[in-house]
Amino acid sequence: MTHPLRQHIEEIIDLTDEEFEYIFSHFETVKKRKHQYLIQEGEIAQKEYWILKGCVKSYFLDENGKEHILRFAMEHWWITDYESFVIQTPSNIYIDCLEDCELLYISYENRDKLTSEMHKMERFWAKKSKLGRIALQKRILSLLKNSAKERYDLLLEQYPKLFQRVPKKMIASYLGVSRETLSRLNS
Repeated sequence: MTHPLRQHIEEIIDLTDEEFEYIFSHFETVKKRKHQYLIQEGEIAQKEYWILKGCVKSYFLDENGKEHILRFAMEHWWITDYESFVIQTPSNIYIDCLEDCELLYISYENRDKLTSEMHKMERFWAKKSKLGRIALQKRILSLLKNSAKERYDLLLEQYPKLFQRVPKKMIASYLGVSRETLSRLNS
């Protein structure tokens, strides 16, 4: 059976068995329990994670301690604090596990090494980065132009399983609405 990471990478580039083995040798596996952090504010993100199993959230806390969820990530999604990871500066966000998780991670050094050694992986991460920017742009546009109901419906349409895995108060935070407003949208 083909490793899920290989299947994921091969959605963008083709790999030989030797190439995948070499790429995979740069990753480590880690298990985290529900509520454990992958990254905390103030740390420098040294790892980029790929989720084998589980669900995580990235968020920041405002000056009043209110949580603002930036994104969720589930199986076969990548996550880190990209500003911190790329520039190697202290993180402004937290990333923690909403469920018990099994993750693969690649260190900053190993990703840089693979990117410089393998043009294919440079292309892979460039494509993933572009797709991430597109998703971010869509999210920003949705927040700016869509009503709360439209944002809710779009999230439900795109990620129906998220609603079974994430508490409603977190969905409300992600959508930028109160829990009460979310209840009205849901009815």
